[in-house]
Amino acid sequence: MADTLAETTHWGNLKTEVAGYVGIDTLQEQIRKKVLKRGFEFNIMVVGRSGLGKSTLINTLFKANVSLRSCSKSEEKVEIPKTTHVKSVSHVIEEKGVRLRLTVTDTPGFGDQINNDNCWLPVLDYINEQYENYLSEEQSVTRKKHIPDTRIHCCLYFISPTGHSLSPLDIEFMRRLDRCVNIVPVIAKADTLTIEERVGFKQRIKQDLANNGIRTYPMKELEEDPEETVTNNKIRELLPFAVVGSNQQYPNNGRTVYGRKTQWGLVEVENRSHCEFSDLRDMLIRTHMQDLVEVTRSVHYENFRQDRLASRRGRTQFNGQVIDMDSMNESSL
Repeated sequence: MADTLAETTHWGNLKTEVAGYVGIDTLQEQIRKKVLKRGFEFNIMVVGRSGLGKSTLINTLFKANVSLRSCSKSEEKVEIPKTTHVKSVSHVIEEKGVRLRLTVTDTPGFGDQINNDNCWLPVLDYINEQYENYLSEEQSVTRKKHIPDTRIHCCLYFISPTGHSLSPLDIEFMRRLDRCVNIVPVIAKADTLTIEERVGFKQRIKQDLANNGIRTYPMKELEEDPEETVTNNKIRELLPFAVVGSNQQYPNNGRTVYGRKTQWGLVEVENRSHCEFSDLRDMLIRTHMQDLVEVTRSVHYENFRQDRLASRRGRTQFNGQVIDMDSMNESSL
C-alpha cells in the first residue's frame, strides 16, 4: 500500500497548496481529544538491593505514594524474601486533565542473598510474561478493542554508591536484560559521595558498560534526526544519573523544598548542583516517556514477537500433540 501510494502520488515529494481553508489542521486537536479521553499508560520497574531508596525515589518522582511499600497496609517489618519476588501496584494519577495509569513493579529480595546466582531470572521471566500476555491478546479471535498494556517500559537499575565500579551482579543483570527492556542505571543515595568520587565512579561505570557491550537507554541506533541526537547525547553524558530521593519537605530561603537534612546542611533533591534527580525526572516524564513506550513496542516487544512466531513456524497441534509440519513430506502423508 505504501509503495503504491509513493508510485502514484509521489508521497513525500509532491506538495499541493489548497485554495481555501479545509480544516486539515484540526487533525492534531482531534487526536489530542481522543488520546486524552483514553488516557496514557506507563509501566516502570525498579531493581536493586534493599536499602537503596527505590521506593522513596519513585514516590519523589511522581510526588505521590505510588511505590509498593507505600501502598502496603501492613506496618509490620517485612522480612527480606529468600528469593527475588516481583510485585506490581497500579495507580491512576491525573494532572491538568491528563490521566496516567502508572504501574510500579518492585523486585524485593534482588541481590540480598549470600548466593545470588540467577536472581535475575524472575525479573526476566516477568518481563517476557507480559510480552507473552500481550501477544496472546493480539492473536485472539475476539480480541479487546484496547489491549491493556502491562509491558515494562522502563527499568530503573539502582547501583550501590560504593565509589569503585560495577559489581559482577550489576554487570550480569544488565547484560542479560538490556535486549528485552529499556534500562536506565542510577547511582542511589548519591549524597554519600563527594563530587570527585561521583565523577570518578560514573566514569568507571561507563567504562564497565562499554567493555561488556551493555546497551542503556537511549540507544544511538534508534535516533532518527539530528535534534534527537543532540538531546540524547546530553542524557548519555549524565548516565548513570546520580540521584537523591526524599519525601520530606523543609523550609529553605523562603520556600519549601524536598530534601535530606544532615548535620552539615540540606541536600535539595531538585537542585541540579546537589544531584541529578531533576535530569532523571525530566527524561522519564517530561521528554521521553512516550518514546520509552514506543521503543518498548517497536523494538523490545517486536523482537520478542518475531522470536516467538519464528519458533512456532512449521509447528502445529493435532490431538494434543505437537507436529513439525516442515519435517513431513509427501511420502509420509
